[in-house]
Amino acid sequence: MSIHTHYHERTLVLCKPDTIQRGLVGEIISRFEKKGLKIVALKMVMPTRKQAMDHYHWSDEEKEASGSRTIEARKSKGLPITKTAKEYAEDVQRRLYTYLTSGPIVAMVIEGAHAIEHVRKVVGHGNPLSADVGTIRADYTIDSYVVADDVDRATRNLVHASGNVGEAEREIKVWFSENEIVDYDLAIEKILYSKEWEDEVNKPNSKD
Repeated sequence: MSIHTHYHERTLVLCKPDTIQRGLVGEIISRFEKKGLKIVALKMVMPTRKQAMDHYHWSDEEKEASGSRTIEARKSKGLPITKTAKEYAEDVQRRLYTYLTSGPIVAMVIEGAHAIEHVRKVVGHGNPLSADVGTIRADYTIDSYVVADDVDRATRNLVHASGNVGEAEREIKVWFSENEIVDYDLAIEKILYSKEWEDEVNKPNSKD
């Protein structure tokens, strides 16, 4: 049985179609592995329209938040505001459905202490132009919201990562059944989480 702490979480990561086409899957997986996170499920999928819609299913509150971000981004660039926040959000959803179904993806479930927050930090800001250097989106793409909006497409930002516990639980069910998620011990977990490792390292030599 794997070592778990009270803070252990599972999160969903999708390597989007542009990641596959650019041959970056291995690079991206290695970022999470080097962090000490554990992959407990992984597969390649050709997404259906239904899966894309289920994955990007937003409540009215989520639509309002997404659309408000779009409006703020347009204001900052001096662009006109011609739609409501909800209408902008639905435009984003439509683009995301098309983006996600444009080719195969790699879906994975990642587990670890504070996994959701750690994965989001490794991935970086949704707008690659605003992502910190060292994150996946900053290091591997030069796209931006403004460039994508100009041609009415989704921003090609390589990776999706769940934003919170509720979102992770819902999204994982879109792509994986429970029997596809594997519980196993990772060699480094003892070093990462267990006090027993320190006790063993510092145990007095029985010959002393």
